[in-house]
Amino acid sequence: MALNSLKDVYIDQLQDMHSADRQSLDATKKMLDVAKNKELRTALENGVKGIASGIETLEAILKGHDADPKGEFCKGMEGLVKEVHAHVLKADFGDDDARDAMIISQYQRMTHYGIAGYGCVAAFARRLELNDNADRLQECLDSTYEGDREMSRIAEGTVNADAV
Repeated sequence: MALNSLKDVYIDQLQDMHSADRQSLDATKKMLDVAKNKELRTALENGVKGIASGIETLEAILKGHDADPKGEFCKGMEGLVKEVHAHVLKADFGDDDARDAMIISQYQRMTHYGIAGYGCVAAFARRLELNDNADRLQECLDSTYEGDREMSRIAEGTVNADAV
């Protein structure tokens, strides 16, 4: 697809975010399977729900613009997911607390990608005067920020201290 207007860029980036969320959902579920800290597990469960909700929102918006949600593959998230596999799932940990600290690190990296992406598409929607889209994308952005803050709270509150 030629990117000839902000609307074209908007659709392209919505598709990219859809791909990013699908990839991060799978990675988050895998990290949930190996996390030990109870608070962390709860936060990851909430993350799975939030990412799934974001996917639904993106699909609805894209379908409303007659665009295929699976029209893009996000290489950026692909790299972050490879990092999850290398640094969490395939790494050799002698301590569950150290793994939990690494899970938070890798989750937050994916989250920061999501914050950047949702921020961009929400701004595009506002500029295009797609107010309903903008409101829904802002909700996704706010939820992603909240998940990031929760991970920081858990890391600073218990996980990092336990991993020392």
